[in-house]
Amino acid sequence: MQELARKFTKEEIIPVAAEYDRTGKYPWDIIKKAWSIGLLNKHIPQHCGGMETNIFDSCLITEELAYGCTGIVTAIETTSLGVSLSTVFTSRSSKLKINFSLILLISNFFKIIYFNLFNVEINMGQRASDTRMITFEDVRVPEENVLLGEGEGFKIAMKTFTRTRSPVAAAATGLAQRALDEATKYALERKTFGKPIAEHQVIAFMLADMTIGVETSRMAWMKAAWAADKNLSNATMLASIAKCYCSDVANKCATDAVQVFGGAGFNSEYPVEKLMRDAKIYQIYEGTAQIQRLIISRALFDEAKQTNN
Repeated sequence: MQELARKFTKEEIIPVAAEYDRTGKYPWDIIKKAWSIGLLNKHIPQHCGGMETNIFDSCLITEELAYGCTGIVTAIETTSLGVSLSTVFTSRSSKLKINFSLILLISNFFKIIYFNLFNVEINMGQRASDTRMITFEDVRVPEENVLLGEGEGFKIAMKTFTRTRSPVAAAATGLAQRALDEATKYALERKTFGKPIAEHQVIAFMLADMTIGVETSRMAWMKAAWAADKNLSNATMLASIAKCYCSDVANKCATDAVQVFGGAGFNSEYPVEKLMRDAKIYQIYEGTAQIQRLIISRALFDEAKQTNN
């Protein structure tokens, strides 16, 4: 499946990524093609029409697709943003009244059912995926339609992040790998003072640092995905480490790629400026970089206290 995803990215995503970025059009055609060859619904059980892959294998596919365009892979993966979430439930006449606002990456379901309710906006990056604010005001839900008990939803959402942050980290790694490849190719072709700029130590060291970042990012998400599949006790912390680290590396690699390109990198003729815009959201959704560090530090302190006791 990894090779299939790599081939699909090369043939179907990379050639059209710039156009989807320019127009902000939702990539229906790409999604349909991905579905037709089995690249969608990776985590869904087979009896429900999915691939039923584990997190690790799913991440392998995600990294390959993200190499082509993180906006398109986000539209394929369909993930929501767990930020600015404030929910108030009020019980009244055997119904719950819901008030909340949520920044959401709109799924295919919302695109079909609620298409006319959303204002079209152009985002900084990942423009092929829709990011919108959804607000519920006094929405009433019958109590028989409430899953589990009150207050349980947040706990479930937090547990879910242990499984979803590894794919986000893998996607960020795919972007970082693309930035490295584009920068390396350009550095070998672009000449100054009679030789490729790759032979100048300052450029060579930048590319070396990018390589270190990409390889260690890949190891980080792989360990996190493996831990989540095994339900290890430190899986949540490892997921936060991977998500935080890979997101930071993606931003640095994309920024350094633009630097290697120089003035050309600031122009949309080359893909690195898009990579730089696309990378930023990785430090924001699925929990900000600061939230990840908070989770990591708390896990560290809890472990230290248990050890000392």
